[in-house]
Amino acid sequence: MKKLILGIAITASSLAFAQTTTTTTTTTTRSSSDVRFGIKGGMNVSSLSKDGSLDDQKSKIGFNAGVFANIPIATSFSIQPEVIYTQYGSKADYTLLGTKYSSATHLDYVAVPLMFQYNFIPNLYIEAGPEFGLMVSAKNKIKNESNGDSSTSDNYKDSLNTFNLGIGLGAGYYFTDNIGITARYVAGVTDVAKDRPSGF
Repeated sequence: MKKLILGIAITASSLAFAQTTTTTTTTTTRSSSDVRFGIKGGMNVSSLSKDGSLDDQKSKIGFNAGVFANIPIATSFSIQPEVIYTQYGSKADYTLLGTKYSSATHLDYVAVPLMFQYNFIPNLYIEAGPEFGLMVSAKNKIKNESNGDSSTSDNYKDSLNTFNLGIGLGAGYYFTDNIGITARYVAGVTDVAKDRPSGF
């Protein structure tokens, strides 16, 4: 498939340290009216859809970090907007004139996921929602595997679509009121390439 659609598989092992603010001053326990604020960070495993010019595409590891607010809207439902800095991209191997090369595409975004969460039990939830991303950097690193020489391209984000829309699905678990872990898969629906000819 030649079309470069940002298909992002994210395993975000996120430690979320949350601070709860309550609507009353007499209790510190969590209730359905608590709004929780926190920070999160983790790892991404991402890739781009296969391009016919590449022999073998591989996943690339990156990181994500940011802040969130968890806003209850019903007994077991909440909305969680986030603002995160996240690294996406892919790796690939190819051969040119008998020489093997490896390349890595680095696409950095400021992303705003908006997750709708349902709690099966107070500490365990599933989530789904859109992710809106704005590309802040795009670079390629190419390495000649025979002699170890490598080069990194200048930032070429202006030649790509800098807006990305993704759909996220995930689940999470809070070990304590303040520490939890999340696994999320985000599938990009926006073509990264700008002005791609019809049929490519």
